[in-house]
Amino acid sequence: MAKPRRSRPSGPPSRTPTVEGMRLNRYIARAGVCSRRKADELIRAGRVKVNGEVVTELGVRLHEGDEVTVGGRRISPRPFTYLLLNKPKDTLTTTDDERGRTTVLDLLDLPPEERDALFPVGRLDRNTTGVLLLTNDGELAHRLMHPRYGVEKIYRVRTKEPVKPHELDRLRQGIELEDGLARADRVAYVAPDAPHEVGLMIHEGRNRQVRRMFEALGHEVVQLERVAYAGLTTAGVRRGRWRRLQEKEVRRLYRLVKLKP
Repeated sequence: MAKPRRSRPSGPPSRTPTVEGMRLNRYIARAGVCSRRKADELIRAGRVKVNGEVVTELGVRLHEGDEVTVGGRRISPRPFTYLLLNKPKDTLTTTDDERGRTTVLDLLDLPPEERDALFPVGRLDRNTTGVLLLTNDGELAHRLMHPRYGVEKIYRVRTKEPVKPHELDRLRQGIELEDGLARADRVAYVAPDAPHEVGLMIHEGRNRQVRRMFEALGHEVVQLERVAYAGLTTAGVRRGRWRRLQEKEVRRLYRLVKLKP
């Protein structure tokens, strides 16, 4: 297992939710149980209790000191943590691996109680590098990954053979994959004299989508980096290192997916 690399945290500490007046579904989401929509389903199903009483009415607001249980387990809102990791190669975008391979959580030098509550927002395959957001904010993560919000992702792709101009046109027009048409929102050479390197922007997040698009054109991808996600970049963060998001960055992510902080 890789030894965690020390990083100097920047930005504010974890944000602590205020319970007074919070809606019950939001409280459940902030405890990391599920999204608000799923929380509403749990409430309707009678699986949520407040101070020992089953609550099936939506819209209930809580007060400081209220005890909430879901499926018999007491929950409480966790302080929210937001980290940006510059993911290195040969690292799995998952919280654990039964074969003992290095995961993104292994790179975080954090107390176990904070680190183990985090999960990656979306996935990067094992050898794709670059921007990866990790958080325990389930509602924000759910919206960032939902196709409805069209979160922007920008990749730098290096291929073994030069990419021809008409192939860039095909990427713009759409490539038919086994799970449907995949289209680049924008695509261009990184530099006019570098046809082996292409910058590509998409809003979708299908499994290995960028690699599969180039493979469908007959290209072998030798290097793939996500250089931007939802406006976040790895500027100032070395490969394998991480930093905390600044408060203004978190607020911008909330605005992006139409959530109130």
